[in-house]
Amino acid sequence: MSRTKVKFLRFLGNIVICTTVAAVLALSVNVGTAKVSAAGRQPLYSGKSATKVSLMVNVYWGTEYIKPMLDIFEKYNFKTTFFVGGSWVVGNPDTLKTIAEAGHEIGNHGYYHKDHKKLDASYNRKEISSTHDAVKDVLGIDMTLFAPPSGSFGDTALGVAEELGYRSVMWTRDTIDWRDHDSNLIYKRAVKNIKGGDLILMHPTDSTVKALEDILQAVVAAGLKVAPVSEVLESDIV
Repeated sequence: MSRTKVKFLRFLGNIVICTTVAAVLALSVNVGTAKVSAAGRQPLYSGKSATKVSLMVNVYWGTEYIKPMLDIFEKYNFKTTFFVGGSWVVGNPDTLKTIAEAGHEIGNHGYYHKDHKKLDASYNRKEISSTHDAVKDVLGIDMTLFAPPSGSFGDTALGVAEELGYRSVMWTRDTIDWRDHDSNLIYKRAVKNIKGGDLILMHPTDSTVKALEDILQAVVAAGLKVAPVSEVLESDIV
């Protein structure tokens, strides 16, 4: 084989090696970017409003306390957001209608209160979409807000929610009323250093009902108002 031919073959070999390395590097960059994109997806912990807060009520039980809560909200002419579980909706369609007819926003809280961080994409999709369908069957609406049960989520859960047209929402402050049945403690957790944009988590409990009017009065005293989560997420500064 001539020296010229050997040089030519080496030249071709180097081109192949360089092309292969470049392809591998490009793939690595793309994969890395995909991971960063997935890891960078986060739920919303507060809103942009300077004048509004939301008392987000998660509902799987405590149906008997919902009407008293609605009456107190009505007294102050405040609307908020109730995040409902699909299994609860199926058992309590009339109560769901009552909440919606009172002007409150309805959000998705999964069907069976599962740990969404541990669910695969298919199961996440089933939990969220089944709840969506249950609410739409009763109210004819398409919900757009998802509150992960127990505040448990992962990249998969957030990705599926986004795919289904949802914004995932957590909370700024938690009253922990499901555990601590102390209305004074619930009140303090809800309003201490309260500010516009806060998302305040609560549930329908007897102690929450007892604390609710004081909470609303504190909101008013702070120069704020209670509004649905979707409103609190948006800025009211022009």
